[in-house]
Amino acid sequence: MPDINDFNQSIIDEFRANAGEVGGPFEGARLLLLHTTGAKSGQERIAPLAYRREGDHLVVFGSKAGGPTNPDWYHNILANPQVTVEVGTEQFAARARVADGEEHDRIWEAQKRDIPNFAEYEQKTDRRIPVVVLERT
Repeated sequence: MPDINDFNQSIIDEFRANAGEVGGPFEGARLLLLHTTGAKSGQERIAPLAYRREGDHLVVFGSKAGGPTNPDWYHNILANPQVTVEVGTEQFAARARVADGEEHDRIWEAQKRDIPNFAEYEQKTDRRIPVVVLERT
């Protein structure tokens, strides 16, 4: 299996070369690139993530394909919620905040309904999958 960083870099490269469109297992999926600041390193990190729109905001999910721990990008946004988002050919600054309570449940249920893979991820893990709202600044 290829290194996850190499895999992500190939998606990032394809995303940028094709105005936000990628093929393979993500063909037709809505993807964005989330730029975070490493919680420990302080270095920029970029994660390709599926997203949904909720009003004026974009929302991403810390599913990690149902892995037992939250993804690194999630820990980064907890340490530094100021992020940069790339969608298509647009890039903008945003503030990341973790949804909770009814907001979390409403958005998460809609995501599972619209993209059943997310329901599968939930079945694979005991943790509550984070829902992160990206608010343009």
